[in-house]
Amino acid sequence: MKNLLFLPLLLISCLCFAQDSKEIIGKPVKIGNLLVAQYCFPLEMGWDTAIEACKSLGEGWRLPTKKELNSLCSLNKDIRQSQAMDYWSSTELSIQRAWVQYFPGCDSYHSNKGKEYVVRAVKSLK
Repeated sequence: MKNLLFLPLLLISCLCFAQDSKEIIGKPVKIGNLLVAQYCFPLEMGWDTAIEACKSLGEGWRLPTKKELNSLCSLNKDIRQSQAMDYWSSTELSIQRAWVQYFPGCDSYHSNKGKEYVVRAVKSLK
């Protein structure tokens, strides 16, 4: 029975990661010491899946921290969406909760890691 429940989860994970990294990264926007992927992942996802999806884009790509998301929301209109969306950050509050950033309002709150939100990858510049 457990194997039957695992198969749909595996299929969903494969579909999330099957997205060509060039389609997500596009022409990244440079903001301060960060490169920000031009596009979000096409599907909302839970926190653990978001961490892995960002890593799957290639070396250095990751989920932004709470502080980075707040800066992106405050500083750059190219990143803010006209449509209201909640974005995962990599910053954990506890083993079960992590911080989420609301765009375009720039408010942050914490949520259960199992909830699904939008994911935008970043890469630190040296």
